Amino acid sequence: MGDSSDEEYLGTEWMPYSERSDWKDVEPLAQDDGVNPVVSIAYSQKFREVFDYMRAVIARGEKSQRALDLTTDALRLNPANYTVWQYRRDILRELKADLNAELDYLSEVIGQNSKNYQVWHHRRVIVEMLNDPSNELELTENALVNDGDAKNYHAWQHRQWAIRSFKLYDDELSFVDRLICEDQRNNSAWNQRFFVIKYFGFTPDLIQRELSYTMNRIRIIKNNESAWNYLVGVLRQGDNGKGQLNSYPEVVEFVEELYQAGNRSPYLVAFLIDLYQEQALQLKVGDSDQLARKVYGLCEDMASKHDTIRRKYWHYVATHLKNQLSEVEEKHQQQ
Repeated sequence: MGDSSDEEYLGTEWMPYSERSDWKDVEPLAQDDGVNPVVSIAYSQKFREVFDYMRAVIARGEKSQRALDLTTDALRLNPANYTVWQYRRDILRELKADLNAELDYLSEVIGQNSKNYQVWHHRRVIVEMLNDPSNELELTENALVNDGDAKNYHAWQHRQWAIRSFKLYDDELSFVDRLICEDQRNNSAWNQRFFVIKYFGFTPDLIQRELSYTMNRIRIIKNNESAWNYLVGVLRQGDNGKGQLNSYPEVVEFVEELYQAGNRSPYLVAFLIDLYQEQALQLKVGDSDQLARKVYGLCEDMASKHDTIRRKYWHYVATHLKNQLSEVEEKHQQQ
């Protein structure tokens, strides 16, 4: 990190630790890169000094207020340093520090480093120590919505952890629905919806509701992979997790009407291929020919028109079904 960045993080009035009277008792510990380092990193003087003192404090096991302040300086320079975060937690425990103040500090750090795993992990530990998740939904909402990054993986993971650990499910569907309304292709929001519904349990009524919800979303944007994936996921939850794509006639009617109306979304065609495969394999020998021909034709369309980059995969799907049906016929003839 260069000097200009250090000025920004530590301020123009920053005083080197080597010039501070209250640090005269500490001998800085330089980083040992070996005799002939392959790549020598050009650390700024400030960065080098802060971490030299950080290493010295860790080596002597000092857990004091000044050591805590030192970790703050070190983390401003490198907020992804796991060792410094861990030592900061050790200091906080030793000092019996105000953990609510630590949460305020972390909110500031997350605001500047919302995709940093270490800061989210530290936040989780502090919340666990406090046993108080009251700020976590608002914090993650800010990271996902106000910061304009509705697919921030770390924020979603933290949100799921807080909801799961402290049973904060009650209002989550409303939040997720708002995000889906704002961006129907937000796969993270669809994933969160599945996470919440799974907690409440995929009862027949709930599955019916979710199917209707998803089909309505697909009607608005037919080429939306997130909604199609969710539709399949919900269908699979039927029959105690063994659900078939043809278990709900209204869904079969819906997708076939889309196709007959001229829609050729690759996600629709892929759904039909899976649907007709399942139906063909459930029929008696000789009754599956028409469905099999549909699968072969749709696979060829995917390979040559709608999903050419995966043409070998669609050829494989067609061949695999042929082999499955041949095996079924051979077994039938042997009986």
